[in-house]
Formats: sequence, structure tokens, C-alpha cells
Amino acid sequence: MNEIPEVERYELSEEPPYHFGFDRRQFMKAFGGGLALIVPLTNVLSQEQGESGRGGFNRDLPKEIGAWIHLEQDGSIVVYTGKVEFGQNIRTSLAQVVAEELHVPVSSIRLVMGDTELTPFDAGTFGSRTTPTMAPQLRKAAVAARETLIELAAQKWQVEPSSVRIVDARFVNHDATKSMTLADIAKGLKLVKTIPADVKLTPVEKWTVAGTSTPKVDGRDHVTGRHKYTSDIRREGMLFGTVIRPSRFDATLEGRQPVSANNASSNVIEDGNFLAVTARDPQTASRTAQSLAARWKPSAESQPGNAELFDYFRKTAGQGRGRPVGSITDGFSAADQKLEQTYTVQYIAHAPLEPRASVAEWVDNKLTVWTGTQRPFGVRGELAEALHIPASQIRVIVPDTGSGYGGKHSGECAIEAARLAIATKKPVKVVWSREEEFTWAYFRPAGVIDVKSGVKNDGTITAWEFHNYNSGSSAIQGRYDIPNQNVQFHETKSPLRQGSYRGLAATANHFARESHLDELAALLKMDPLQFRLKNLKDERLRAVLEAAASHFGWGKPLKGELRGAGIAGGFEKGGYVATCAEVSVDRRTGKVKLERVVEAFECGAIVNPTHLHNQIEGAVVQAIGGALFETIEFSNGTVLNPRFSRYRVPRFNDVPPIEVVLVDRKDLPSAGAGETPIVGLAPAVGNAIFAATGKRLRALPLAPKGLQT
Repeated sequence: MNEIPEVERYELSEEPPYHFGFDRRQFMKAFGGGLALIVPLTNVLSQEQGESGRGGFNRDLPKEIGAWIHLEQDGSIVVYTGKVEFGQNIRTSLAQVVAEELHVPVSSIRLVMGDTELTPFDAGTFGSRTTPTMAPQLRKAAVAARETLIELAAQKWQVEPSSVRIVDARFVNHDATKSMTLADIAKGLKLVKTIPADVKLTPVEKWTVAGTSTPKVDGRDHVTGRHKYTSDIRREGMLFGTVIRPSRFDATLEGRQPVSANNASSNVIEDGNFLAVTARDPQTASRTAQSLAARWKPSAESQPGNAELFDYFRKTAGQGRGRPVGSITDGFSAADQKLEQTYTVQYIAHAPLEPRASVAEWVDNKLTVWTGTQRPFGVRGELAEALHIPASQIRVIVPDTGSGYGGKHSGECAIEAARLAIATKKPVKVVWSREEEFTWAYFRPAGVIDVKSGVKNDGTITAWEFHNYNSGSSAIQGRYDIPNQNVQFHETKSPLRQGSYRGLAATANHFARESHLDELAALLKMDPLQFRLKNLKDERLRAVLEAAASHFGWGKPLKGELRGAGIAGGFEKGGYVATCAEVSVDRRTGKVKLERVVEAFECGAIVNPTHLHNQIEGAVVQAIGGALFETIEFSNGTVLNPRFSRYRVPRFNDVPPIEVVLVDRKDLPSAGAGETPIVGLAPAVGNAIFAATGKRLRALPLAPKGLQT
């Protein structure tokens, strides 16, 4: 069955955040004299897009060993990758796979990540692609480097390469009578050979470094505060920038007050609807920004809010995208019972621990930007497009960043800092406030999903019709064995800016599908687990469902009043997940409390068990918010809850005991684990609430104000 392509990375195809219009005077002031080459928009996009849209997914990877791995004079190894570290600890697992193939300790490896001047092009760190795509690439480069180094050592000893091997970062001959360090070979060495097409990687069953719980390679720096995030970066003579934001999303700048004499130390930069202030400290910049009393003119067109949202999606929906299977008419004719329900999902914010931050420096007609982004090369293209300068004159550096969850693909903050740096000819730092992060970043798409199904009395599903409006198509095509299906995704207009979020629309689609399956099981008075297994041939999904149920003790009586257990299965990005949840409901207040979560996860061969365990726990905690209380409240172009005091995220007392079951499939390639573990919690909790109370909740968040029983 053909999958519908992911389309919900809306932020990759949206209009640029700014359209700066340099006139000749501004241009000469910014660039000084000399020759400058303006890059047409079409050229920028063609450089970054390849053939697959904004992001350049189809660009060829370098074949030279030296593009990926460099042997330092002291024998240490530098590895280059365009991927970035966003708290998922990929820095450690990539170091592990290189160490595995090079036969050296992890401690001897240093990764250079996300630097557009030093690393090979990369489309971005998203889609759980680092482990299945970058890890094999670096393994191949490491194998090629190892064989090249062995040849050089053999030449030095005047022996056959087959008699030399690397053991713990030292060359030894066949009988270990000779030994030599990597540093002995490194002097004056350049790994200029290309990576052969037929590289033989170490089999998973022979892994000694990969597959182990290697500690985080730079964990001490993060614990002690030595690590420098973007917001910690200081440059000589640096200014601080504050951007004055519109009163609502569609407003345009009408006017402002002049800078007062008391704020003469501040610079005001105005370019179209872009209005910003720089000063030597953030407080002065903020005071000056307030004194400008900017006047904004909102659009005359009324914008829908939460109350009208789902009707708005239906009214603006386009034709569905999907490929029907079998005959939906025949499927319903064969059914003994039919069920039709609607499920909804609200917009939610990414709420990263570290808000957007950027430092920009303009020196000798070259722009350097430090910023936390999941797409350093994509942001370089956005900078070139917005500022009308060649991408070759722009360097983007990504320090290890405090999370993003898909929310830091675009480069608004980097563009703002760069525009101010060019205008002032000084380094400028821009750090978004929490309110800016909640208002001007993009959100996880809201959606409405209609499901209609037919089932025989013996539990066989005969028909499945599924229509998703707006939220997206990820994991929209289920793994259950249903002969007659019509699964469609409908693009719509969105009143809010929307884009990628951990798991994309897989959370919404799994919530609707797994909730509906539970409703069918209840209709037939069948056990929810047995009902799923009866309609399932996918052995990987079956395995995680059985593993989670066994560990949870599925079917055993629960202790306490108004308690219920729910189960849900899922898949995405090459991984499979099953979640069991136990909830209690307070009869007086209706408050829902998560009592226990068991999650089984399988993503092929496991590279680092402890860090995978941490990823799964983190995904479950994040999923609690979207399942129970997170929602963006908005009306007529304005976000109404743009701060943590009004936007509820999971707290320590919301988190129950979380038990993780790792299903290690050494016979399968390693898949990513950053997204899939988030998709099972919401439907499992909704199903548990029904088991406890007999009330079916079909809207996320499930219980924003408590469940009255």
C-alpha cells in the first residue's frame, strides 16, 4: 500500500519572514565600496532545494574520506557532519559508530557539527533521519579511513596490509610484536582517497562500542555550565537587538515616535514592516523599543479563533490526497455494524527550554551567524534570500542547542540579528522572549479527522474511511489488515502559522485511529488488545503490542475506584511503539491523573540503550502535555496565552512512573527514535479514561478542565 508523502512541514514552503528592500544608499552603506554579487531568489532556492523542495534532500554527498574524517597530528580524530545536536544525544551515538569502525575509543573522537563552512551539506536534523542515514555514511567513511591507515602502516613496516590491524587506537602486526600509534602515521597525512562503493561494515552482532550505553561524550560540560549555548556567546563590541512586534499577525507598520534624546545611544533600524532597536545592553534596547510607541494597522479581514477553527478547516479544504484500496462500498456492505466519529486536535506550541537566539557578525563583507537551528544550510539559504547576498559569503554555526522538537527549522531570529549587524556594522545578539517564542514561532498543526468504519460481529474490520483535514499525512495509512480503505488528507487554510513538530501529524492520526479502534472493540464487547491483534498481520507492530501488554499486566484487575487501562499501538519513521496507560479520575473534581505508563519500542538494532531509554521517557513526558492540557488559545490574529503562566506544560507532579521496554532487533537496520515514541500516549490515555468512566473523549487535549463524572 502506497504511503501519502509527508506534507506537514509547512514551514519549509512558506513565504520568507522578511522582504528587505535595500535601496542604493542602504546597500552602499552596508557593503561599503567594492564589488558585491546579488544572488537572485531563483538561484538561492535552486541551491538549497535540489529537487525536493526547500531543504535540498537530493544533494549528492561527498565521496572523499577527508570530507567526513580527519586524523589530527596527535592521533585524535575529527568527524564532520551537517547534523546538529539538539539534546537527542546524537553526538554520542555518531561518535560510537565511528569508533566501532575505526577501532578507537570514543574519547579520541571529536565531532564538528552543523557548521556550513566546515561540514558537508545536510538537509537538516529532522524526520528521525540521523541514525538511519548519517550513521551509515560515517561508518562507511570510517571503514575506508581504517583501511587506508592500515595500508600506510603496512607500507611503513613493509608488510602486507592483511597482517596489520588497529586495536584500541594502535596499529599492531599479526603477532603483536610491533606497535605504532595513530599519531605516528598522522604526521603530514591527508585522507584524500574516496569511499569505495562496496564498503563492508561491521555486523551488528560483532559490535563492541556501538550497541552499548556509552555515557554522553560532553555531559560534564553541560552539567557544569561550561558549554556555551547561543545565548551565552559574546563578541567584542557586541550590541543587543530588540524587534518590535506587530499587534497581531496580519498588521502592518503605520508609524512610530522618533528616538528621544534619552535614548541617543540606541540605534533604530526600520525596513518595511521590520522595526528594531540595538543598544549596548538588553535593558536599554527594550526601553527604547517601548518609547517608539509603534502604531500597527491590522487587516480589515476577521480571523477565526478556536471556536470556529474546525468548521473553518472544512470550509477551506481542498480535494483529498490518497489512493483508495479495494472497494469501500463492498466493505460497508459486508459489515454487520458501522461506526462514524470525528476527532479533533488543537494547535500546540513547541515550548523549547531554550528560546530562539542568534548572534550575527558582519566582517569584510562576510556574514557569520551563530544560531540554534535544525537546518543550518537551509537557514544560510534564507539569509542569502532575505539579505540579497551570496550564500558563499555566509557561514552558519550551530552550537549544541537546548531542544527544538521540529520548531527551529526556520531562520527568523538569525535574519533579524543579521539585518541589525549589517546595519550597525557591529556584532548583534537577538534572543527571543518567551512571549515571542509562543507567538511568532510556528505551531503543531491543528486538525479535524473523520473516521467511518465497518466491522463484522466476529471482530473483522471490513471497511475503513479516514479523512484528515489540515494536520497532515504522517502515519495516516495504518498497519492493520483492512481490505477496503479510503484514506485521504485534505490541505486547508490555517489561521495560525504551522509547521513541523515532533512526530508531525502521526500523533493526530494515531489518536484518531487508535481511539476509533477502541470504540469498535467496545461496540463488539471485545478486549481492545485482542481486537487489534485479530486485525493485524504486521509482526513488528504485533511484537511491541504484546511486549507492552505483557509488561503492563494487561487484563489484570486495577486497584482503586474509577481506574482504567488503555492501550495503543503505533509506527513512524521506521520504528514501532505500543503504549499502555493507567489513569484514575477523581469523582468530585473530574481531574484525570496518569498513574502508570508502560511503553515498548522497537527501532531495529539499538545503538545506545540508555540514551534510547531516555529518548522514550522524554517523548512520553512531552506527550502528556498534548494529551491532557496543551492548547494555543487565539482569536482574530492574536495568541491569548503566550506565556507559561497561561500555557500548561507537564510538571513533575504530572509525570507517573514510566516503564520502558526496549525491543532490540539486531537483524534490522537502526532507525531513528526521536519522534515515534510520542505517538502512542494520547490514544492510550483516552482509551483508559473510557475504561474508567465510560465516557469517550474525542478531542485533544483530552481533559483541559477536568472530566466531570
